[in-house]
Amino acid sequence: MASQQANGQWYPPEWPDRIRALASGELTAVEPRRAATVMLLRDTPSGPAVHMLRRRASMAFAGGAYAYPGGGVDPRDDDRPVGWAGPAREAWAERLGVEASTAQAIVCAAVRETYEEAGVLLAGPTADTVVDDLSGEDWEADRAALVARDLSFADFLDRRGLVLRSDLLGAWARWITPEFEPKRYDTWFFVAALPPGQRTRNASTEADRTVWTRPEEAVEGYDKGELLMMPPTVATLRALRPYATAADALAGAGDQDMTAVLAQARFEDGQLVLSWPGHEEFTKRITPTT
Repeated sequence: MASQQANGQWYPPEWPDRIRALASGELTAVEPRRAATVMLLRDTPSGPAVHMLRRRASMAFAGGAYAYPGGGVDPRDDDRPVGWAGPAREAWAERLGVEASTAQAIVCAAVRETYEEAGVLLAGPTADTVVDDLSGEDWEADRAALVARDLSFADFLDRRGLVLRSDLLGAWARWITPEFEPKRYDTWFFVAALPPGQRTRNASTEADRTVWTRPEEAVEGYDKGELLMMPPTVATLRALRPYATAADALAGAGDQDMTAVLAQARFEDGQLVLSWPGHEEFTKRITPTT
């Protein structure tokens, strides 16, 4: 169970011991798994709202924390032919800092996870359309098969005659889980607007609640210690605040810094200092207990 700070920063109590073990060589860092997450936006009279889910308290990783729909990359999406609209894979590769095949898999993961966890699909029968009706048992059966990995996303698109709308996504940030964590992810954050005619729902087995909230409201809840969040979530929420509409945020994605953020830990004046480069608000100073 993560400890509650003065704000709502997610901070597992076992971190100091794991950091010491890593520093002493008793712990070997695991390789981070590629992942993608999407900040899905819709316009309201008072500005854009973002779709968030609360991870079940029973979850081993970030239980009880608010996050965005997202999950791991399916390696089957690396080099399979995929119906594709928007920037070329090579353009995505340059933006995401990876090879073209990896970029395809990351973008596929972003679109697939948004469908799996929020019931929203950024794809359509043509390069300038989006599916507007996802109701029906056949759609739900396909979604369940995707969740179970019984169906690859490429095969899903092909079966449905759909084109992935990569132009509806904007790459926003990249965060890597600290080296001392037992489960690690190299996560690319995207922004997208809710397509016309589609509605979100809590389709995730990992979440016990979903909300539409303005970034300002979510950050205020975090600052008051009312909403538990991980540093990447808070940082991206703060970065969304200046934008007046979902379209403005999507247009501003190209200006965001995609340098990977990885937490660093060091001992200083008898204290353990945990920091995220470029994000000083998350720095933690921990006095070791003996």
